[in-house]
Amino acid sequence: MTGSVWTDRYEANLRGLARKSRLRALVPRDGLDFASNDYLGLARCSRLSDAVATALANGTSVGATGSRLLRGNDPEHEALEARAADFFGAERALFFGGGYIANFAVLTTLPQKGDLVLLDELIHASAHEGARAGRAQMREVRHNDPAAAEDVIRAWRATGGTGRPWIVVESLYSMDGDFAPLEDLMALADRHDAFLFIDEAHATGIYGPEGRGLAHELEGRDNVVVLHTCGKALGAAGALVTASAPLIDYLVNRCRPFIYATAPSPLMAVAALEALAILGDEPERRERLARLVALAGEEAAVRCGVKPSGSQILPIVIGDNGRAMALAGALQERGFDVRGIRPPTVPEGTARLRVSLTLNVEAADVSALFAALAEELERADA
Repeated sequence: MTGSVWTDRYEANLRGLARKSRLRALVPRDGLDFASNDYLGLARCSRLSDAVATALANGTSVGATGSRLLRGNDPEHEALEARAADFFGAERALFFGGGYIANFAVLTTLPQKGDLVLLDELIHASAHEGARAGRAQMREVRHNDPAAAEDVIRAWRATGGTGRPWIVVESLYSMDGDFAPLEDLMALADRHDAFLFIDEAHATGIYGPEGRGLAHELEGRDNVVVLHTCGKALGAAGALVTASAPLIDYLVNRCRPFIYATAPSPLMAVAALEALAILGDEPERRERLARLVALAGEEAAVRCGVKPSGSQILPIVIGDNGRAMALAGALQERGFDVRGIRPPTVPEGTARLRVSLTLNVEAADVSALFAALAEELERADA
Protein backbone atom coordinates (compact mmCIF):
# COMPACT_ATOMS: atom_id res chain seq x y z
CA MET A 1 0.00 0.00 0.00
CA THR A 2 1.53 3.31 -1.12
CA GLY A 3 2.64 5.55 1.71
CA SER A 4 2.35 2.88 4.42
CA VAL A 5 4.73 2.60 7.34
CA TRP A 6 6.10 -0.49 5.63
CA THR A 7 7.21 1.34 2.48
CA ASP A 8 7.92 4.93 3.58
CA ARG A 9 11.69 4.57 3.73
CA TYR A 10 11.81 2.90 0.33
CA GLU A 11 9.68 5.60 -1.28
CA ALA A 12 11.85 8.29 0.31
CA ASN A 13 14.92 6.66 -1.22
CA LEU A 14 13.25 6.52 -4.63
CA ARG A 15 12.31 10.21 -4.39
CA GLY A 16 15.95 10.98 -3.64
CA LEU A 17 17.03 9.11 -6.74
CA ALA A 18 14.48 11.03 -8.80
CA ARG A 19 15.81 14.38 -7.53
CA LYS A 20 19.27 13.37 -8.75
CA SER A 21 17.92 12.15 -12.13
CA ARG A 22 19.01 8.65 -11.15
CA LEU A 23 15.64 6.90 -10.90
CA ARG A 24 15.52 3.82 -13.10
CA ALA A 25 12.52 2.20 -14.78
CA LEU A 26 11.97 -0.69 -17.16
CA VAL A 27 11.06 0.33 -20.70
CA PRO A 28 10.23 -1.90 -23.69
CA ARG A 29 12.44 -2.31 -26.71
CA ASP A 30 11.64 0.24 -29.38
CA GLY A 31 13.49 1.90 -32.22
CA LEU A 32 16.79 1.10 -33.91
CA ASP A 33 19.14 -0.93 -31.72
CA PHE A 34 21.96 1.29 -30.46
CA ALA A 35 21.71 -0.05 -26.91
CA SER A 36 22.07 -3.83 -26.82
CA ASN A 37 25.17 -6.02 -26.59
CA ASP A 38 23.99 -8.20 -29.49
CA TYR A 39 27.03 -7.02 -31.40
CA LEU A 40 27.02 -9.69 -34.13
CA GLY A 41 23.25 -9.87 -34.47
CA LEU A 42 23.14 -13.51 -33.37
CA ALA A 43 20.30 -13.27 -30.83
CA ARG A 44 17.72 -13.60 -33.62
CA CYS A 45 19.93 -15.59 -35.99
CA SER A 46 18.13 -18.49 -37.65
CA ARG A 47 21.06 -20.84 -37.04
CA LEU A 48 20.70 -20.40 -33.29
CA SER A 49 16.93 -20.81 -33.30
CA ASP A 50 17.18 -23.82 -35.62
CA ALA A 51 19.78 -25.45 -33.36
CA VAL A 52 17.53 -24.96 -30.33
CA ALA A 53 14.46 -26.25 -32.21
CA THR A 54 16.36 -29.35 -33.33
CA ALA A 55 17.58 -29.98 -29.78
CA LEU A 56 14.02 -29.72 -28.46
CA ALA A 57 12.77 -32.10 -31.13
CA ASN A 58 15.51 -34.56 -30.16
CA GLY A 59 14.50 -34.54 -26.50
CA THR A 60 16.69 -31.89 -24.89
CA SER A 61 14.87 -30.51 -21.86
CA VAL A 62 14.03 -26.83 -21.42
CA GLY A 63 15.21 -26.76 -17.81
CA ALA A 64 18.24 -28.40 -16.25
CA THR A 65 16.08 -29.64 -13.30
CA GLY A 66 18.85 -29.31 -10.72
CA SER A 67 22.40 -28.26 -10.00
CA ARG A 68 25.20 -29.72 -12.10
CA LEU A 69 26.30 -31.91 -9.17
CA LEU A 70 22.84 -33.42 -8.78
CA ARG A 71 20.81 -34.27 -11.88
CA GLY A 72 21.40 -31.05 -13.80
CA ASN A 73 24.54 -32.08 -15.66
CA ASP A 74 23.40 -32.51 -19.26
CA PRO A 75 25.43 -33.72 -22.25
CA GLU A 76 24.81 -30.31 -23.83
CA HIS A 77 26.67 -28.58 -20.98
CA GLU A 78 29.63 -30.89 -21.32
CA ALA A 79 29.72 -30.55 -25.11
CA LEU A 80 29.81 -26.76 -24.84
CA GLU A 81 32.54 -26.80 -22.21
CA ALA A 82 34.72 -29.18 -24.24
CA ARG A 83 34.33 -27.12 -27.41
CA ALA A 84 34.87 -23.83 -25.58
CA ALA A 85 38.09 -25.02 -23.98
CA ASP A 86 39.39 -26.05 -27.38
CA PHE A 87 38.13 -22.90 -29.13
CA PHE A 88 39.58 -20.45 -26.63
CA GLY A 89 42.80 -22.41 -26.07
CA ALA A 90 42.31 -23.27 -22.41
CA GLU A 91 42.67 -26.58 -20.62
CA ARG A 92 39.11 -26.56 -19.29
CA ALA A 93 35.90 -24.50 -19.26
CA LEU A 94 32.95 -24.28 -16.88
CA PHE A 95 29.47 -23.01 -17.84
CA PHE A 96 27.62 -20.60 -15.53
CA GLY A 97 24.18 -19.03 -15.76
CA GLY A 98 25.47 -15.54 -16.57
CA GLY A 99 28.45 -13.22 -16.53
CA TYR A 100 27.53 -11.48 -13.29
CA ILE A 101 27.31 -14.71 -11.32
CA ALA A 102 30.44 -16.09 -12.99
CA ASN A 103 32.49 -13.05 -11.94
CA PHE A 104 31.06 -13.26 -8.43
CA ALA A 105 31.73 -17.00 -8.30
CA VAL A 106 35.36 -16.79 -9.36
CA LEU A 107 36.25 -13.95 -7.01
CA THR A 108 34.53 -15.46 -3.98
CA THR A 109 36.21 -18.83 -4.56
CA LEU A 110 39.64 -18.72 -6.18
CA PRO A 111 41.43 -15.86 -4.35
CA GLN A 112 42.34 -17.27 -0.94
CA LYS A 113 42.68 -15.76 2.52
CA GLY A 114 45.94 -13.82 2.53
CA ASP A 115 45.74 -13.05 -1.22
CA LEU A 116 45.24 -9.57 -2.66
CA VAL A 117 42.64 -8.75 -5.34
CA LEU A 118 43.45 -5.67 -7.44
CA LEU A 119 40.43 -4.32 -9.31
CA ASP A 120 40.65 -1.80 -12.10
CA GLU A 121 38.56 1.12 -10.85
CA LEU A 122 36.23 0.92 -13.86
CA ILE A 123 35.63 -2.82 -13.80
CA HIS A 124 32.11 -4.24 -13.79
CA ALA A 125 30.05 -4.18 -10.60
CA SER A 126 30.01 -7.98 -10.44
CA ALA A 127 33.77 -8.04 -9.88
CA HIS A 128 33.45 -5.51 -7.07
CA GLU A 129 30.70 -7.56 -5.42
CA GLY A 130 32.69 -10.78 -5.72
CA ALA A 131 35.88 -9.24 -4.34
CA ARG A 132 34.03 -7.68 -1.41
CA ALA A 133 32.34 -10.98 -0.57
CA GLY A 134 35.53 -13.03 -0.91
CA ARG A 135 38.26 -13.90 1.57
CA ALA A 136 41.12 -11.93 0.06
CA GLN A 137 42.03 -8.30 0.66
CA MET A 138 40.85 -5.91 -2.05
CA ARG A 139 42.30 -2.75 -3.56
CA GLU A 140 41.12 -0.56 -6.44
CA VAL A 141 43.79 0.69 -8.84
CA ARG A 142 43.79 3.45 -11.43
CA HIS A 143 42.19 2.53 -14.72
CA ASN A 144 44.50 0.83 -17.23
CA ASP A 145 47.60 1.71 -15.19
CA PRO A 146 49.90 -1.32 -14.68
CA ALA A 147 52.48 0.87 -12.91
CA ALA A 148 49.90 1.88 -10.30
CA ALA A 149 48.96 -1.77 -9.82
CA GLU A 150 52.61 -2.66 -9.34
CA ASP A 151 52.98 0.05 -6.69
CA VAL A 152 50.04 -1.44 -4.79
CA ILE A 153 51.53 -4.94 -4.95
CA ARG A 154 54.92 -3.73 -3.72
CA ALA A 155 53.36 -1.78 -0.86
CA TRP A 156 51.30 -4.83 0.10
CA ARG A 157 54.40 -7.05 0.11
CA ALA A 158 56.29 -4.47 2.15
CA THR A 159 53.62 -4.61 4.85
CA GLY A 160 53.70 -8.39 5.11
CA GLY A 161 51.50 -9.61 2.27
CA THR A 162 52.53 -13.18 1.49
CA GLY A 163 49.70 -14.57 -0.66
CA ARG A 164 49.07 -14.30 -4.39
CA PRO A 165 47.97 -11.07 -6.05
CA TRP A 166 44.98 -11.34 -8.39
CA ILE A 167 44.92 -8.68 -11.11
CA VAL A 168 41.33 -8.34 -12.31
CA VAL A 169 40.48 -6.44 -15.50
CA GLU A 170 38.11 -6.26 -18.43
CA SER A 171 39.78 -6.63 -21.80
CA LEU A 172 37.26 -4.15 -23.25
CA TYR A 173 35.49 -1.84 -20.82
CA SER A 174 31.73 -1.84 -21.09
CA MET A 175 31.09 1.87 -20.47
CA ASP A 176 34.21 3.51 -21.91
CA GLY A 177 34.87 1.21 -24.85
CA ASP A 178 38.63 1.24 -24.29
CA PHE A 179 41.02 -1.70 -24.18
CA ALA A 180 43.17 -3.03 -21.35
CA PRO A 181 46.98 -3.24 -21.86
CA LEU A 182 46.92 -7.03 -21.53
CA GLU A 183 50.57 -7.64 -22.48
CA ASP A 184 51.79 -5.24 -19.79
CA LEU A 185 49.39 -6.70 -17.24
CA MET A 186 50.54 -10.22 -18.05
CA ALA A 187 54.16 -9.17 -17.60
CA LEU A 188 53.20 -7.59 -14.28
CA ALA A 189 51.49 -10.79 -13.16
CA ASP A 190 54.54 -12.85 -14.08
CA ARG A 191 56.91 -10.52 -12.21
CA HIS A 192 54.90 -10.76 -9.02
CA ASP A 193 53.73 -14.39 -9.08
CA ALA A 194 50.18 -13.15 -9.62
CA PHE A 195 47.08 -14.44 -11.32
CA LEU A 196 45.52 -12.41 -14.13
CA PHE A 197 41.72 -12.67 -14.35
CA ILE A 198 40.38 -11.21 -17.60
CA ASP A 199 36.71 -10.50 -18.23
CA GLU A 200 36.25 -10.77 -22.00
CA ALA A 201 32.51 -10.05 -21.88
CA HIS A 202 32.55 -7.38 -24.57
CA ALA A 203 35.41 -8.81 -26.64
CA THR A 204 34.42 -12.46 -27.03
CA GLY A 205 33.22 -13.17 -30.55
CA ILE A 206 34.55 -9.91 -31.98
CA TYR A 207 38.31 -9.69 -31.46
CA GLY A 208 41.10 -12.19 -31.95
CA PRO A 209 41.29 -15.03 -34.49
CA GLU A 210 37.73 -16.19 -35.25
CA GLY A 211 36.48 -14.07 -32.35
CA ARG A 212 38.48 -15.89 -29.69
CA GLY A 213 38.94 -12.65 -27.76
CA LEU A 214 41.69 -10.22 -26.90
CA ALA A 215 43.21 -12.64 -24.38
CA HIS A 216 43.50 -15.54 -26.81
CA GLU A 217 47.31 -15.58 -26.74
CA LEU A 218 47.31 -15.78 -22.94
CA GLU A 219 44.78 -18.57 -22.52
CA GLY A 220 46.18 -21.89 -21.38
CA ARG A 221 48.65 -20.36 -18.92
CA ASP A 222 48.42 -21.62 -15.34
CA ASN A 223 48.10 -18.10 -13.91
CA VAL A 224 45.39 -16.89 -16.31
CA VAL A 225 41.63 -17.17 -15.78
CA VAL A 226 39.26 -15.80 -18.43
CA LEU A 227 35.53 -15.16 -18.49
CA HIS A 228 33.61 -15.33 -21.78
CA THR A 229 29.95 -14.33 -21.69
CA CYS A 230 27.49 -16.07 -23.99
CA GLY A 231 24.77 -13.41 -23.81
CA LYS A 232 26.45 -10.59 -25.72
CA ALA A 233 28.14 -11.19 -29.09
CA LEU A 234 27.28 -14.91 -28.92
CA GLY A 235 23.57 -14.12 -28.80
CA ALA A 236 22.60 -16.72 -26.19
CA ALA A 237 22.84 -16.63 -22.38
CA GLY A 238 25.27 -17.80 -19.72
CA ALA A 239 29.03 -17.48 -19.31
CA LEU A 240 32.10 -19.65 -19.60
CA VAL A 241 35.07 -19.52 -17.23
CA THR A 242 38.23 -20.94 -18.81
CA ALA A 243 41.27 -21.92 -16.77
CA SER A 244 43.62 -24.78 -15.88
CA ALA A 245 42.11 -28.11 -14.84
CA PRO A 246 42.96 -27.71 -11.12
CA LEU A 247 41.23 -24.32 -10.95
CA ILE A 248 38.10 -25.59 -12.72
CA ASP A 249 38.00 -28.65 -10.45
CA TYR A 250 38.37 -26.35 -7.44
CA LEU A 251 35.38 -24.31 -8.63
CA VAL A 252 33.31 -27.47 -9.02
CA ASN A 253 34.20 -28.52 -5.48
CA ARG A 254 34.30 -25.21 -3.61
CA CYS A 255 32.29 -22.61 -5.53
CA ARG A 256 28.96 -22.15 -3.75
CA PRO A 257 27.32 -20.17 -6.63
CA PHE A 258 28.07 -23.17 -8.85
CA ILE A 259 27.35 -25.99 -6.40
CA TYR A 260 24.02 -24.68 -5.11
CA ALA A 261 22.54 -23.11 -8.25
CA THR A 262 20.28 -24.83 -10.73
CA ALA A 263 22.31 -25.36 -13.88
CA PRO A 264 21.71 -23.17 -16.94
CA SER A 265 19.19 -24.42 -19.46
CA PRO A 266 20.79 -27.02 -21.73
CA LEU A 267 19.13 -25.18 -24.61
CA MET A 268 21.39 -22.20 -23.90
CA ALA A 269 24.38 -24.52 -24.06
CA VAL A 270 23.13 -25.67 -27.47
CA ALA A 271 22.75 -22.06 -28.63
CA ALA A 272 26.18 -21.02 -27.38
CA LEU A 273 27.79 -24.04 -29.03
CA GLU A 274 26.18 -23.10 -32.34
CA ALA A 275 27.35 -19.50 -31.88
CA LEU A 276 30.95 -20.70 -31.60
CA ALA A 277 30.50 -22.52 -34.89
CA ILE A 278 29.09 -19.37 -36.52
CA LEU A 279 32.17 -17.41 -35.49
CA GLY A 280 34.28 -19.69 -37.64
CA ASP A 281 31.79 -20.04 -40.49
CA GLU A 282 30.78 -16.39 -40.89
CA PRO A 283 33.78 -14.06 -40.48
CA GLU A 284 31.89 -11.47 -42.50
CA ARG A 285 29.90 -10.61 -39.38
CA ARG A 286 33.02 -9.30 -37.63
CA GLU A 287 34.06 -7.52 -40.83
CA ARG A 288 30.69 -5.76 -41.13
CA LEU A 289 30.83 -4.72 -37.49
CA ALA A 290 34.33 -3.32 -37.94
CA ARG A 291 33.05 -1.16 -40.80
CA LEU A 292 30.20 0.15 -38.65
CA VAL A 293 32.64 0.94 -35.82
CA ALA A 294 34.87 2.89 -38.20
CA LEU A 295 31.91 4.79 -39.64
CA ALA A 296 30.55 5.62 -36.19
CA GLY A 297 33.94 6.92 -35.13
CA GLU A 298 34.12 9.21 -38.15
CA GLU A 299 30.56 10.48 -37.71
CA ALA A 300 31.02 11.09 -33.98
CA ALA A 301 34.22 13.04 -34.54
CA VAL A 302 32.97 15.15 -37.44
CA ARG A 303 29.42 15.85 -36.30
CA CYS A 304 29.76 15.85 -32.52
CA GLY A 305 33.43 16.47 -31.77
CA VAL A 306 33.65 13.16 -29.90
CA LYS A 307 36.86 11.13 -29.92
CA PRO A 308 36.25 7.58 -31.18
CA SER A 309 36.83 4.77 -28.70
CA GLY A 310 38.07 2.36 -31.36
CA SER A 311 35.55 -0.29 -30.35
CA GLN A 312 31.86 -1.06 -30.81
CA ILE A 313 31.13 0.80 -27.55
CA LEU A 314 31.16 4.56 -28.07
CA PRO A 315 30.45 6.76 -25.02
CA ILE A 316 29.17 10.30 -25.49
CA VAL A 317 30.02 11.83 -22.10
CA ILE A 318 27.51 14.55 -21.15
CA GLY A 319 28.28 15.01 -17.46
CA ASP A 320 24.95 16.06 -15.99
CA ASN A 321 22.51 13.24 -15.21
CA GLY A 322 19.37 15.11 -16.24
CA ARG A 323 20.87 16.38 -19.47
CA ALA A 324 22.10 12.92 -20.43
CA MET A 325 18.68 11.40 -19.85
CA ALA A 326 16.93 14.21 -21.74
CA LEU A 327 19.19 13.64 -24.75
CA ALA A 328 18.57 9.90 -24.60
CA GLY A 329 14.82 10.55 -24.50
CA ALA A 330 14.99 12.91 -27.46
CA LEU A 331 16.87 10.34 -29.54
CA GLN A 332 14.41 7.62 -28.55
CA GLU A 333 11.52 9.81 -29.72
CA ARG A 334 13.29 10.06 -33.08
CA GLY A 335 13.48 6.28 -33.37
CA PHE A 336 17.00 5.59 -32.04
CA ASP A 337 17.23 3.34 -28.99
CA VAL A 338 20.14 4.98 -27.19
CA ARG A 339 20.26 4.73 -23.40
CA GLY A 340 21.59 7.16 -20.85
CA ILE A 341 24.05 5.80 -18.28
CA ARG A 342 24.34 7.48 -14.88
CA PRO A 343 26.17 6.97 -11.59
CA PRO A 344 26.77 4.64 -9.87
CA THR A 345 27.29 2.67 -13.09
CA VAL A 346 29.78 5.36 -14.15
CA PRO A 347 31.70 7.84 -11.98
CA GLU A 348 29.98 10.97 -10.69
CA GLY A 349 29.93 13.76 -13.24
CA THR A 350 30.36 11.43 -16.23
CA ALA A 351 26.75 10.60 -17.15
CA ARG A 352 26.72 9.63 -20.79
CA LEU A 353 24.99 8.20 -23.79
CA ARG A 354 26.30 4.70 -24.47
CA VAL A 355 26.16 4.11 -28.21
CA SER A 356 26.47 0.40 -28.96
CA LEU A 357 27.20 -0.74 -32.51
CA THR A 358 25.53 -3.97 -33.60
CA LEU A 359 24.64 -5.71 -36.82
CA ASN A 360 21.00 -4.95 -36.05
CA VAL A 361 21.48 -1.60 -37.83
CA GLU A 362 22.84 -0.50 -41.21
CA ALA A 363 25.42 2.10 -42.16
CA ALA A 364 22.68 4.58 -43.08
CA ASP A 365 21.20 4.18 -39.60
CA VAL A 366 24.55 5.03 -38.00
CA SER A 367 24.89 8.20 -40.05
CA ALA A 368 21.30 9.17 -39.25
CA LEU A 369 21.89 8.65 -35.53
CA PHE A 370 24.84 11.01 -35.37
CA ALA A 371 23.08 13.59 -37.51
CA ALA A 372 20.19 13.49 -35.03
CA LEU A 373 22.56 13.60 -32.05
CA ALA A 374 24.33 16.67 -33.44
CA GLU A 375 20.97 18.43 -33.80
CA GLU A 376 19.90 17.50 -30.27
CA LEU A 377 23.22 18.62 -28.78
CA GLU A 378 22.93 21.96 -30.57
CA ARG A 379 19.32 22.34 -29.39
CA ALA A 380 20.30 21.52 -25.80
CA ASP A 381 23.07 24.13 -25.88
CA ALA A 382 20.87 26.82 -27.38
